[in-house]
Amino acid sequence: MLLVDDHARVRTLTLNRPDALNAFNEALYDATTEALREANDDPGVAVVLITGAGRAFSAGTDLLEMGERATNPDFVPGKHGFLGLIDALAEFEKPIVVAVNGLGLGIGTTIIGFADLALMADNARLKCPFTSLAVAPEAASSYLMPGLVGRQNASWLLMSSEWISAAEAHQMGLVFAVCSPDTLLDEARSRAEVLAAKPISSLKAVKATMMAPIRDGIAAARQRENACFAELMGGPANIEALTAFAEGRAADFTSLPPGW
Repeated sequence: MLLVDDHARVRTLTLNRPDALNAFNEALYDATTEALREANDDPGVAVVLITGAGRAFSAGTDLLEMGERATNPDFVPGKHGFLGLIDALAEFEKPIVVAVNGLGLGIGTTIIGFADLALMADNARLKCPFTSLAVAPEAASSYLMPGLVGRQNASWLLMSSEWISAAEAHQMGLVFAVCSPDTLLDEARSRAEVLAAKPISSLKAVKATMMAPIRDGIAAARQRENACFAELMGGPANIEALTAFAEGRAADFTSLPPGW
């Protein structure tokens, strides 16, 4: 489910649910959260590199499990879940490098907001499907994305539920570099190892000083997003979106109650 590899003070975390396009179920959220916490506390780790196995980076939250959570009162969540993963990303004190090897939806895109360096395969695509699922933004993306790519690009990314190509992501400033699929991981590791060769104490100091001005903004955005998400989750529009997904059809929002 999660592969962990150490080399040259870089810890590579590979999301490994390729049959599910590396969608995050509760177990993967928990495993990734714990791996990040362990890397943060490990004095021999200078940089974490996150990538995916197979043709996807991550298809976001597992929608089948999300549907069960919305409709089954007996659903048992994981220990950390989505919120725990975002806590671990927001609190991570060392550089995070992300290598987007394939399609990224939802958290497979918004995780880039917490990356210190993001590289992307030229055939990869990104999407924030919040409006197509009738939910709110996540992972402080309503705050981090405008800062990364500008308000209008962020509005399109977060409101349209449309795919963004690697070239568009690079033009927006969402990713640092675009590489061929064959060279992506090597290039990401090379960049990570350049950082990892520096003193960990200095890397942490740079990151701390860069993050200090935006930490309060991240926390406030998460509170706003979580409140909106809780309000919309399980509502008529969200139920229609999840039902349509489970049934393999396009969602029809035209017959919802007024205001939905």
